Amino acid sequence: MSRPSSRSALYRLIEAGQLAHKALLVPVVEKGLEPGDDAVLFVLGRSGTTEAELADELGLSRDMLTVRLERLAARDFIARQAVGPELEPGIALTERGLRIRNALADHWAQLEEALMGELKPKSRKKFGEALGRFVELLRL
Repeated sequence: MSRPSSRSALYRLIEAGQLAHKALLVPVVEKGLEPGDDAVLFVLGRSGTTEAELADELGLSRDMLTVRLERLAARDFIARQAVGPELEPGIALTERGLRIRNALADHWAQLEEALMGELKPKSRKKFGEALGRFVELLRL
């Protein structure tokens, strides 16, 4: 049986994914965050939410999320406040948290542009759809 070629599309996809992951972690670590904190900031950047909804969306246990939230609150990235139309107890970004979230999102957008910048909009959409189908196949 022959070895997979380093020129194969799958090999290059894996390599690109690993390097992109490393590149995305650089500003996270520079800002004193831990991997995964960015996901919390991105979810809360859309709107405040309850702790239970945040745990569900991130796929974290309440205990794991509580530790993360306490750390983020201590750094003044998040604050507890009423959220939603029912004004339930929840969590939202502080101004500092919003600035950090926006800086991380800008970095994400730069990497996305580096990946997709040479493609026309129609090709970008097809590429994204193909990657989505590949991910779903692997999840089965």
